[in-house]
Amino acid sequence: MMDIIQKLEWRYAVKKFDPAKKLTAAQLDRLTTATRLSASSYGLQPYKVLIVENPAIRERLRAASWNQPQITDASQLVVFARVSDLNESHVDDYTNNIAATRNINPEDLAGFAGVMKGTVNRLDAAGAAAWTSKQAYLALGTLLTAAAAEGIDACPIEGFDAAQYDEILGLKDKGLATVVIAAIGFRAEEDTMQYAKKVRKPIAEFVEVI
Repeated sequence: MMDIIQKLEWRYAVKKFDPAKKLTAAQLDRLTTATRLSASSYGLQPYKVLIVENPAIRERLRAASWNQPQITDASQLVVFARVSDLNESHVDDYTNNIAATRNINPEDLAGFAGVMKGTVNRLDAAGAAAWTSKQAYLALGTLLTAAAAEGIDACPIEGFDAAQYDEILGLKDKGLATVVIAAIGFRAEEDTMQYAKKVRKPIAEFVEVI
């Protein structure tokens, strides 16, 4: 079995997926579970993960993604959408979840809730958009790593019209806004990029110990 370094060497941003190969329900569940466990500031998770399988919707999304074939050929398309109306109610929902999960009194979380609300209230619209987007990207990184660990291919994609995605998926009415997407599935044999050596900065240039 490959170790994590070998698996990360194996992964790449797939350019051509095999449309005949689909994730099993168990594989998809493992990826979504891993993504749910991703790091997030305070643990707040101010974003939602959408798994798009509907072929007709994906055709429309492909048109909003400069006709990139991964959008329709992959097993699933994963859309990371940030909360567009971040406010104190999201903190309240989270602290209630903590209290229920850990069986503690919500009043004992008042101090923690106050810190989070202070952060939320200090952010203007642009700051909130940037902060919530960063949280979504943390989850994207977890998805890509988990996929590699499971031998599942993925391709993170930023080349798309976010406004069109929001319209097609009806996100505005849900208080969400598209941040980034990823196609998941299995590489096609004819995707020649799988045979190319991975190119990254040398470790001595990439890392500096201070």
